[in-house]
Amino acid sequence: MPQPGFQTPFVGRGAETAALDDVLARARAGDPRALLLAGDAGVGKSRLLAEAAARAAADGMTVLTGQCVDLGEVGLPYLPFTEILRTVAADPASAAILDEHPAVLRLHGAGGSAYDGRTEPGVRLRLLDDMAALLADLAEQAPLLLVLEDLHWADQSTRDLLRFLLSRLAPQRAGETAPHQRIALLVSLRSDDLHRRHPLRPLLAELVRLPVVARLDVGPLADAEVAELVRGLGSDPLPEDTVARIVERAEGNAFYAEELRAATADDAGVPAGLAEVLLVRIEQMPATAQRVLRTAAVAGRSVEHGLLRDAVELPDDDLDAALREAVGRHLLVSGDDGSYSFRHALTREAAYGDLLPGERVRLHAVFARLLGSLERRGGSAAERAHHHTASHDLPGALTASLEAAGHAAVVGAPAEELRHVEAALELWDAVPDAAELTGTDDIALTLRASAAAVRMGEAHRAVHLARAALDRVGSHGDTLVAAKVRYTLASSLMNVDSLHSAFEFSREALALIPEEPPSLTWAWAAATHVQAAWYIRRIDVVRDVGKRALAAAEKLGADAVQADVLISTLATHEANRQTSEGREILYRARDLARRAGDTAIELRAMYGLALGCFEAGLVEESLAWTDEGLDLARRTAQTSSPYSLHLRYVRALALYTLGRWDEALKAAGSAPSAFGHVAEGALYVPLGRGEPGVVDRAQALFDKRPFNWTATLVAGLVLVDEAVLRGDVRAAVDRFRRTFARLIEDDDPYPPVGVRLATLALSAIADEATALRLTGGDPGGWAAEAAEFAALAREIAARQEAVRPSGPEGIAWALRAEAEFARAEGRSDVGRWERVVAAFDYGNVYEHARCRLRLAEAYAAAGRRAEARDVLEAAQATAVALGATPLRAALDALARRTGLAAADSAAAAVAAGTLTTREQEVLRLLAEGRTNRQIGEALFISVKTASVHVSNILAKVGAASRGEAVAMAYRKGLIGPGPTER
Repeated sequence: MPQPGFQTPFVGRGAETAALDDVLARARAGDPRALLLAGDAGVGKSRLLAEAAARAAADGMTVLTGQCVDLGEVGLPYLPFTEILRTVAADPASAAILDEHPAVLRLHGAGGSAYDGRTEPGVRLRLLDDMAALLADLAEQAPLLLVLEDLHWADQSTRDLLRFLLSRLAPQRAGETAPHQRIALLVSLRSDDLHRRHPLRPLLAELVRLPVVARLDVGPLADAEVAELVRGLGSDPLPEDTVARIVERAEGNAFYAEELRAATADDAGVPAGLAEVLLVRIEQMPATAQRVLRTAAVAGRSVEHGLLRDAVELPDDDLDAALREAVGRHLLVSGDDGSYSFRHALTREAAYGDLLPGERVRLHAVFARLLGSLERRGGSAAERAHHHTASHDLPGALTASLEAAGHAAVVGAPAEELRHVEAALELWDAVPDAAELTGTDDIALTLRASAAAVRMGEAHRAVHLARAALDRVGSHGDTLVAAKVRYTLASSLMNVDSLHSAFEFSREALALIPEEPPSLTWAWAAATHVQAAWYIRRIDVVRDVGKRALAAAEKLGADAVQADVLISTLATHEANRQTSEGREILYRARDLARRAGDTAIELRAMYGLALGCFEAGLVEESLAWTDEGLDLARRTAQTSSPYSLHLRYVRALALYTLGRWDEALKAAGSAPSAFGHVAEGALYVPLGRGEPGVVDRAQALFDKRPFNWTATLVAGLVLVDEAVLRGDVRAAVDRFRRTFARLIEDDDPYPPVGVRLATLALSAIADEATALRLTGGDPGGWAAEAAEFAALAREIAARQEAVRPSGPEGIAWALRAEAEFARAEGRSDVGRWERVVAAFDYGNVYEHARCRLRLAEAYAAAGRRAEARDVLEAAQATAVALGATPLRAALDALARRTGLAAADSAAAAVAAGTLTTREQEVLRLLAEGRTNRQIGEALFISVKTASVHVSNILAKVGAASRGEAVAMAYRKGLIGPGPTER
């Protein structure tokens, strides 16, 4: 049970208790559930968990509890799960099950293991799978309740493991009666600790999207409930005015109320603030008890009895008396395992803060020394690093930090490894014999930190660290080290789209070392150079160096290098990733990387397979590859690594393309800052649905610095298309030019996506030209730009075809560019639009429906009304299913304009008198081509009011754009000639 020893009355919380009971009941029935309890410190989360654990135990469930702790910047990988494993190991019945899971046993016994530089391949995969299997086996014995407290203090590895476990739980299927997974998880976290950049925030956003996870926000107690709580504490009744004062000061916080009530009972009065209350209660204890409590505060939230005894150096009788006093005053809680925990983290913080600076330093030194002699009893390197640092023992902090980094690497915790290595680097120059003491050097450590940052998805941080390593190299005599630093930096630069710099650094690395005899350093430098060369289209370098790198890798038996080069050189082959032959090469690369135990390159191969299938129009197959790759990333704790994030982007894109828009939104989720395009990978969905805020999100992504090519692409497509949907041709054209100019800055003047961008701009011009013709205007002012964009689309498509055949998507957009150009010129071409619709039928649901709109329009113009109606109805069904409101409005408007609808909304609007006199005035000014600002000036109204009138007009007449509204109004006689035209 969490926080054993509660004697506090349980009051209120009816809704929360019902939610907890539902989770437990579902779990017992085989329908797994998880509940995240979020609330401010002291609001009562631990008391709720204690109540739930008691109820679960009473109903025959196995209850396992883990506690996260706050050690500042020092992380303890998987800490709450190691605590859970200790409980499992202590029970003879469950210990036998634990023995069947060797990877988990390794974590259970890994406490202070030193890092020897060799991270065992696949260790994270086995650990995560084994932990999930252990919990499943325990749940076979009896329904299982897992309780994790204070997740806001969790290390990265704990967060990764929790993500993995929850992703493996699946809700019971409808009609299923046999027990499925008899597991419940209850997790508490301080919501007031979750600042904007807190690492838990993106995980919470991801977890609540899982079908088995829900969030329960635990708010303050009502005043009446606080009063009931206060009255139930202690044996002596309080005057009602005292109860009222406590209720007022507690502000619904149960812990505040308890502490205020306790202070009142001790005749200490009611302090001005909670910290004062806590200190008053501490200071009322005997001096020996105060000393014990403050010493325990230095240890952390919990402390083992023997460790505390050795730290305070008191006779056993005196120590027991002091502990009894602290427990009796509800400041400490005794655990079944012989440890003592602070009743609440705020108590520990108050006691620690009351220490004098010298006392803190001395006590931290004591704990560092004791933990150093207690390795066999569980003292961890991370804890020692924390205490050495706080005691100003720099050599001790350095060595302990590196040991902690080694342990984090062994158990697959890159965030903690990076934190500990960076801590060591900060100490390096202050420790005179650092190299002799650690057996390594600062350059190697900096590169190690950079590699950990890559695995975390912190691409810019990885670049910064690699540059720091380059600065440290200086005139280093070891050319192998100098080369390794340069190709590591080049690899990191590619992750942030600094491609020319990556090419130069990888070229320098390759030039520093001889090609013969073959060496692994040369092979990796060559592999990095090949990849950088491909990004800047140096095909000659890709072919030449790639061939030599493959030969060297084969001689050395370097499977990972061979896999990496195979992937990089594939794009130069006729059998590229869009072909079945090319994908066979990617299968081989994947298998080589898997054999080498290099998950990062295996994920790169799977990303190539997913993207190749998508480009080939095999969208469902692409989705299957993204699922397999992301499952691998989860099992190996690499969900934030670059290619895992790229896979998530492709997954969101594939789901969007297939019309599974809600799933696409969930797939995008959050991402590190360098991968903003992943977080906004489904921004096309709210755009297609006409939701507000899309432009602001896209503009923020477009303006994001440093430059990210894919982010610019996503943002530019959304911004151009938003202007098209809004009927703002000038904005569409201007946004196209800005986006295209930004995309070609990287020396590729003909990026394939330019066809799609140009086509969208052409569609806006075609809409405007059509509206002008309907109103008797001259569309000639747009002819030059229409011809320019059509020519650009043809040029890009032709150049792309010369490199490799276009896939279905590229072909479809090229055909649509020609059809839109014809529409801009006033040519209604049924045949062209039939080919476009057929081309988008490879699986692109939304674009297929949008093109059906144009085909229906062409059919209607050709007098083929039955075919027009059929195509229109099919497109309408798709728009309704997707929730694509702008498309639905455009389809309805076309139906009315062509007489395919039952009634014309525009005519009906005027007949019913729903167009006001002011709206008719605004409509006439629209017909003159006035902007909102010009309309406002003419009618002496604000720009905002003019915009509201325009929006109302479009809604009432059922038009999708300003031009369409004017055209409909003229055709239906809703507005006649102005005074000057009579």
